[in-house]
Amino acid sequence: MNHSPSHTAASPSLASTPQPANAIARERDGQWLLIAGGVLLGTIGVFVEEAGQHPLVTVWFRCAFGALALLAWCLATGRGRELLLSGKARWVACATGVLMVLNWALFFAAIPRTSIAVATVIFHIQPIWVIVFGALLLRAAISPLQWLATLAALAGLVLTTGLLDGTAAAAASNSSQGYLAGVLMCLGGSLCYAGVTLLANTQKGISPYAMALWQCLVGAVALAWAPFVLGWPPLGAAWGWLLGLGVLHTGLAYVVLFAGMARLGLGRIAVLQFVYPLTAVLVDWAVYGRTLSPVQLAGVGLMAAALWTLRRPGNAAASAG
Repeated sequence: MNHSPSHTAASPSLASTPQPANAIARERDGQWLLIAGGVLLGTIGVFVEEAGQHPLVTVWFRCAFGALALLAWCLATGRGRELLLSGKARWVACATGVLMVLNWALFFAAIPRTSIAVATVIFHIQPIWVIVFGALLLRAAISPLQWLATLAALAGLVLTTGLLDGTAAAAASNSSQGYLAGVLMCLGGSLCYAGVTLLANTQKGISPYAMALWQCLVGAVALAWAPFVLGWPPLGAAWGWLLGLGVLHTGLAYVVLFAGMARLGLGRIAVLQFVYPLTAVLVDWAVYGRTLSPVQLAGVGLMAAALWTLRRPGNAAASAG
């Protein structure tokens, strides 16, 4: 989701100090919140597939329902002032909104072309683009270990696509929409999300709730034409699935994830964020019976190891999924 708050790791000088009971409870609560948010996000693919709508229509409903859910939560908790942005902050929020809409549209379009598991795992290559763009555009220093992890993650990405073991060819023969096109859409979506992360980091004063809500508002306005041109969902179950995308996977998931991140250090956040793609793989198998090949699973493991190395404190900032 999304959605990139920044966090401060615990001071090394305090690492060996025994934690009071309330600090331990806070960390435990943060872990469960992050796990719950990751599990919830891992079911997005099912809602997208079952809704069965055009990707742009699906994105519009997610933005519209998500904006209403986030606005209600912010107002109910007295955080309405956080939503008032001006100057550069407003333009950054709008720009990230455009990129987020593109990201969601490409991701939702990729799911039926590949699978929930493949699309979600490929999408999670986005931290690599943050590292690369940071080096090329922002002149950020990249250590040899980071470059090695980047190459390993890209190698894992190639394995995960199934292009090397015939999985992609088999999937393409069973799909009329284009497997390779779906893979490219996922990569495009991950590039858009990397742009969101980089832009958000230029305005750290914007709260994650405000950023998420502004992104949803931009999407709701920019795609207001979509259901009129591409068609409204028929009355029935489709509306329930679309409502879930906005209320559960945007409103509730963002609140839960941001609350969890506020209680944890970067290292723990980095590890727990892999709950999302792991859940997506398991959900795809449990609901639709689609499994990854051994080569694809090896690629997932290689990507996870490389991204965990990159996301450790001191290597890269963590971001919400």
